[in-house]
Amino acid sequence: MNATLLTVNIGRATPSAHTSNEGGTGIDKRPADGPVAVTAPGPKGTAGSGLAGDAVVDRRHHGGDDQAVYAYAREDLDDWQRQLDRELANGVFGENLTTAGLDVTDARIGERWRIGPQVLLEVTSPRIPCRTFQGWLDERGWIKRFTQAAVPGAYLRVLEAGEIRAGDTVTVEHRPDHDVTVALMFRALTTRRELLPRLLAAGDALHEEARATATKYAAQSAN
Repeated sequence: MNATLLTVNIGRATPSAHTSNEGGTGIDKRPADGPVAVTAPGPKGTAGSGLAGDAVVDRRHHGGDDQAVYAYAREDLDDWQRQLDRELANGVFGENLTTAGLDVTDARIGERWRIGPQVLLEVTSPRIPCRTFQGWLDERGWIKRFTQAAVPGAYLRVLEAGEIRAGDTVTVEHRPDHDVTVALMFRALTTRRELLPRLLAAGDALHEEARATATKYAAQSAN
């Protein structure tokens, strides 16, 4: 089965009682009707990379070139749909890309996805749940439940810009030979801190914050 991009989801900033950010949140993402431009990182001090028209409000915790695009598998949404006994539309987790036929949780850090003929993305990290996510989904104990499931979806950086649209093929062009998957990194950053040193095997593909955390933990463990 070929992997496919089911929808490209973008959101506007909306007020929310579940964030302290004055600008609200951009978590309410809806499928775009046509092609969406994906921009690459620009010079320092410019707007940065991501999807054109997609609001990233809380830039302290979200966005940035290492978290320019967020992907979640439709298969995983379907599992949550059954567990929560409610309909979950594409984009409801705040994901930019809803995919089919792609094991996002088992993707390796540094794995590269070609979407359509133009865009190339690289997996950098898992999504860590926050208060805004829990408030938006309105599920009791959601952060704990999401964390225990360890099916977080993946953040990606933009290597090659272009346009993407629903129906584009997703091809894994490169899969690193280390074993640092999105799931392993998520557990290391949340419930199993002893796994942190293993993240360093992903090398330069790790985003700076995760690399610093793993390096510090490894140094402390060695003493």
